[in-house]
Amino acid sequence: MEKLWANSGDSHLVEPDDLFDRSLSRSLAERMPRSVKDLDGGWETIHVDGQEFRRRLPRPGRRLTDENGLTVPDRAPGANDRKMRLLDLDSEGIWAELIYPSLGMWTSSIRDPELLAAGARAINDWAIEYQRFSPRYVSAATIPFLTVSSAVAEVTRAANLGFHAASLPVVPLIDGDDWHRESWEPLWTALAETGLVVAFHIGSEPHEASSRNGTYYRGPGGALLNYLETTYGGQRAVAKLIASGVFDRHPSLRAIVSEGGATWGPFVADRLDEAYRQHASAVRPRLRRLPSEYLYENVYASFQHDRSAVAAVTAMGWRNVCWGSDYPHIEGTFGHTQKTLHELVGDLDPATRHRITQGAFQELFPHVPPAPDGESSPGPLDAAAR
Repeated sequence: MEKLWANSGDSHLVEPDDLFDRSLSRSLAERMPRSVKDLDGGWETIHVDGQEFRRRLPRPGRRLTDENGLTVPDRAPGANDRKMRLLDLDSEGIWAELIYPSLGMWTSSIRDPELLAAGARAINDWAIEYQRFSPRYVSAATIPFLTVSSAVAEVTRAANLGFHAASLPVVPLIDGDDWHRESWEPLWTALAETGLVVAFHIGSEPHEASSRNGTYYRGPGGALLNYLETTYGGQRAVAKLIASGVFDRHPSLRAIVSEGGATWGPFVADRLDEAYRQHASAVRPRLRRLPSEYLYENVYASFQHDRSAVAAVTAMGWRNVCWGSDYPHIEGTFGHTQKTLHELVGDLDPATRHRITQGAFQELFPHVPPAPDGESSPGPLDAAAR
């Protein structure tokens, strides 16, 4: 089949096991996120700042199989190697990626501002070297969020290092000011002035906040319910920015919600507009435009397998929708990317297909060189990819 090249609005780095040991003091490194796997028992324990979180692992040696019998390794071979990763991307037809941390996403459960700031710097110093290897890599800087001043300082440092996106958790604190509060205004100002894209990855709320709000389920249907619940955090985060006037005050600021689907966008836009009109007497602050206009212009979303996400573009008018591979995570598309893309967008008109596979991503990150045309690839190590 013809190769459909696509940019990914959701991919991940895999941090080396010794990242924090080699970049932080021992007293700080031992409190940063680390994974201990019990392959025989089938469990992984995440240790974070004195806390432990357990989750099930796939069975040892398990390989995923799709409906056509295609088997996929639990982890892509290039996951830990920035040179081999380009080979994986070329074979899958993925050109550029917005890349979040993996283990680093557990930093949202750290409660010590000093530890979080030091850990974020360590992650970012490593991630920027990954990005510098190829312009096809767009690493999202980890921003410490426990104090406004530390968040602003790392945004400024990240921009000076060359980052183009700033990763924020969908909920900033367990107790305290949420994203719609006025106290965060210096952060939005810094992001707007530096031009960094606000990157919300679903499932990035502090683990304690999730369990306290009842979003972790056990028993029948628990796995499906938990997966569903992770999608709501990103929707709430961008709704807070819209409703509190962040995009009104900073019209150049843009945000993306990664791995949370896209069909929710028009629904959230409609609900915010209805509230703005029908409950006008209670609305504060007043906005210069309808809430839906900010969502349709300032907010982007990436989807993975969602068939309905395409309709958000073709039938609902939200053009800020891009596809994402979730490389190299187990629920991603590695091994069947082309099959997935052809099923999702293969029958679309060329302009709409390009918008979803490349155009929306290019608006957010115009510095990335364009993807090759047709089936030919320039190769992962030529001048355009170094």
